[in-house]
Amino acid sequence: MKTLLIDLDKCVGCYACQVGCKDEHCEQSWMPYAEAQPETGQFWMRVDERERGKRPHVKVTYIPTPCQHCADAPCMKVAKDGAVYRREDGLVIIDPEKAKGQKAIKDACPYHAIYWNDVLNIPQKCTGCAHLIDEGDTITHPRCYDNCVHGAISWGEESALDLADAERLHPEFGTSPKIWYKGLPKRFIAGRVYDPEEKEVVEGAVVTASGGGGSFTTKTNWIGDFWLRGLPDGDWTVSIEGQGKKKVLEVSTKQEDVGLGDVPLN
Repeated sequence: MKTLLIDLDKCVGCYACQVGCKDEHCEQSWMPYAEAQPETGQFWMRVDERERGKRPHVKVTYIPTPCQHCADAPCMKVAKDGAVYRREDGLVIIDPEKAKGQKAIKDACPYHAIYWNDVLNIPQKCTGCAHLIDEGDTITHPRCYDNCVHGAISWGEESALDLADAERLHPEFGTSPKIWYKGLPKRFIAGRVYDPEEKEVVEGAVVTASGGGGSFTTKTNWIGDFWLRGLPDGDWTVSIEGQGKKKVLEVSTKQEDVGLGDVPLN
């Protein structure tokens, strides 16, 4: 079973995968797998930018999001006349001829990875570059993988990829997506600790978040910053101890990541 492994810790948001996809598919028809992708409005390898926290404690994560080639694909369920099918290697393909007029195929995707071509009256999406894979002796991998200079995208047999700590994107959708991810963003609590009496940042203060999701501990760095990363959604009691002083805060990550800004230790 062929699949992609996307490591978000290596992705810098250069959009080279998205550009490579456009270069491969715009103004080029690769029938029977795909008609040409429009120059605007469609991103078969879409890079979503997620900004979290509050200045100055902000993190930006880039999430390349192609078709997930789901094992339980909603697009296949609504397609008529076999307009969407799965190849033996696991790639889910929309047949451009059979899918004409079937806008329900586009609407069925919870990842919004299927686009509607008004000119051709067809749904379109990532094919996994099936036409390149089928060339066999020459190029045998998708262009997004080929274009990724940072090594964030891996391609191959699922059994041969390093899937330790890898996850699916939005498994709650119930579609059994086949693309794997590492470094999917988890909640964080961050802040900068300072002593209002000394008017200096506090280095080496112990910061602990405790709650139903467990206990997480770190220390402030040389500029007084701390980052508690990888937190589950939940309510937390955050204690900060340093220089003989202690501060306790109640913080929730149920809705969003939390940037506390400057935190006085008094």
